[in-house]
Amino acid sequence: MATGHSPADDVVYDLVSIQYHALQAATLYEQYIKDAEGHDDVIAFVRECQEQDAQRAVRCHQLLGQLTSEDGLSS
Repeated sequence: MATGHSPADDVVYDLVSIQYHALQAATLYEQYIKDAEGHDDVIAFVRECQEQDAQRAVRCHQLLGQLTSEDGLSS
């Protein structure tokens, strides 16, 4: 992985954007589950999406930490 990334880099911005949208979606899933009441297959799918977004947000957090660590910041 390349080093020397600052918080203003495109890659950092992109990861923050992906993380933001994954977390934003997480707040909507409970409504989607309520809307799907009586449709167990749809509820299972929404929960699967919810879990994937949660994992995506965590992975973005990890990558951002690596990119912006003290050793990775550009001077």
